[in-house]
Amino acid sequence: SDYMFPLSILDTQKVSYYLSIDNMYPNHDFYELIDFKVKLVPKFHENVDYINSYLREQISQKKQIIICLKKYQIKNFIKYLKVNYLLTDIYNLSNNLVNIVDFSLEEGFIYNNIVVLTDKDLFNISFNKKKYKTNFKYSVKINSINNLEIGDYVVHSIHGIGNYNGLKNLKVGDLQKDYLEIIYKGDDKLYIPVEKIDYISKFCGKEGVSPKVNSLSGLEWKKNKQRIISKVRDIADKLIKLYALRSMQKGFAFSKDEAYHQEFFQQFAYAPTNDQIRAYEEIRDDMEKESPMDRLLCGDVGFGKTEVAFRAMFKAVYDNKQVLYLCPTTILSNQQYLNALERFKNFPVKIELLNRFTTPKKQGEIISGLKDGSIDIVIGTHRLLSDDIKPKSLGLLIIDEEQRFGVAHKEKLKQYKENVDVLTLTATPIPRTLQMSIVGLRSLSLIKTPPVNRYPVQTYVVYEQKDIIKDAIVKELLRDGQIYILYNRVESIESKMIEIQKLVPQARIIVAHGQLSKNELEDRMIKFINHEYDILMCTTIIETGIDIPNVNTLIVLDAFNFGLSQLYQIRGRVGRSDKVAYAYLMYPEHKILTEQSVKRLNVLKEFTELGSGYAIANRDLVIRGAGDILGAEQAGFIDTVGIDLYLKILNEEVKKLKGEKVTEEVSR
Repeated sequence: SDYMFPLSILDTQKVSYYLSIDNMYPNHDFYELIDFKVKLVPKFHENVDYINSYLREQISQKKQIIICLKKYQIKNFIKYLKVNYLLTDIYNLSNNLVNIVDFSLEEGFIYNNIVVLTDKDLFNISFNKKKYKTNFKYSVKINSINNLEIGDYVVHSIHGIGNYNGLKNLKVGDLQKDYLEIIYKGDDKLYIPVEKIDYISKFCGKEGVSPKVNSLSGLEWKKNKQRIISKVRDIADKLIKLYALRSMQKGFAFSKDEAYHQEFFQQFAYAPTNDQIRAYEEIRDDMEKESPMDRLLCGDVGFGKTEVAFRAMFKAVYDNKQVLYLCPTTILSNQQYLNALERFKNFPVKIELLNRFTTPKKQGEIISGLKDGSIDIVIGTHRLLSDDIKPKSLGLLIIDEEQRFGVAHKEKLKQYKENVDVLTLTATPIPRTLQMSIVGLRSLSLIKTPPVNRYPVQTYVVYEQKDIIKDAIVKELLRDGQIYILYNRVESIESKMIEIQKLVPQARIIVAHGQLSKNELEDRMIKFINHEYDILMCTTIIETGIDIPNVNTLIVLDAFNFGLSQLYQIRGRVGRSDKVAYAYLMYPEHKILTEQSVKRLNVLKEFTELGSGYAIANRDLVIRGAGDILGAEQAGFIDTVGIDLYLKILNEEVKKLKGEKVTEEVSR
């Protein structure tokens, strides 16, 4: 058995092995094909309880168990085992124990009294990984029993919506195992083996909508699903037409990268992450096509989206095209302008800044420079969307946080998207954007790799207490750090500052908000950046773009007033160095919070790990509802079958209309 290596699975009862006689007789050169009747092992999907119950069952049957793992997996795995195990090598196995070996195998199997398990069986690792156009896992997939609570609504694509009622241990024939119990209308019960947990998903619809529980014996679910499929088919048809229309539009095909591009890339001050390199390559490929690019670049704050954008900007300017970089706030536009000046300083690129602080005279010069082509890049706010902005040869539009712009601005952006390459940067994409990405209407790139030496922000949701505020400030001051206190009421921000000053008399506090004059605001921000002050008492002007590594404590007062993505962006202002950062999301002690506010705050507390932006966006979808791609009519579909199944149906119909092969039929 030391010489067996599985090659392929012929069916569920037979596996072919090549037995290399070479290993035993090195002077001979021949192979013999030997067939063994074996059984396949189940897939455990990281379900710890199921793994332990399965191992106990096999041990009770006097089976010898061999678990093949990689070295780095072993330590983490054994701490979850609740059975005796023995760390061995492949040639020294003991009976009636779980033997964990450092050995690589493609798939597990059962042969006689030997059970072989691999990391592909235990964990969510795919042997034949398929390439998808998007890396988003849009549905609320249940990969572990721990993701379900008794009473949760769940959706089964065949049987419909029911209530999860916990795990039940049942004996079927000679086999005793765990099942998920789902209660349907009329107290009907459906039992699903735990290894088939991926057959169901949590029901996610609009906030406050309780779904109708189906009957196992009735035809209601089937009729509802067929009705939705027929209507979704119309939506899919419209999507395909939109997609085809965009594909037929003629844009500008940029030239291939040359040595000059590599010279620009090499002057980046840091080593780019693999995600950054891959994201740029995807953008580069889009820009070199004739059809206009419409790509979404998603990555947490501080993960390097700006550098990827700068590389795309350089590519555009190299081909004598102009670039508009649209920012949601004045402060972000200022910071990105300074970043661009520094990044492009060794190259002949003309860069200008256009926002509400730009003087009328300078604005006129910039508008003229865009018209005659003497200016290559303009970074600015929504002022860039004014009718008098008419670039001579616009090649690339970059939008930083699209959700921060209003309806009128987005209509203007649609006009650009007809024949100009568009790159949108975001940390937390809005639900509509996710929908468009999953059906292939927008391209998507993800940057999930955090910078080196970055730590998750420690997040606390508490009611407002002076002692906690004082303690948080003093702790930060003791490590020579700085603090943001976000208080979003301009009319009373000065009095709130006095209140904080009394708590910590030793702290130097300065106030900043959007109603200050340009010079006053810039002066105060520069003083804070230079550490002339310890605390910046401010409004949401810090939400996007502020990057001060020495600020590692954030206190948000009245946090319940903010949206989920907004809170996530604000929290991203701290934790941008190698120090552990702290965020305190506070609400008044006697304030009665809405259910939605409570959920938003708890999500921020739950998602503290680095790279949570896409998870935050996904949860935001559940809390706020899915929005729509083409019209409000879709909301009713989502309430009927849940977001997960609705998107599966929509994606399947789109694929059918594109002529692609559909492997999983959810429409049956």
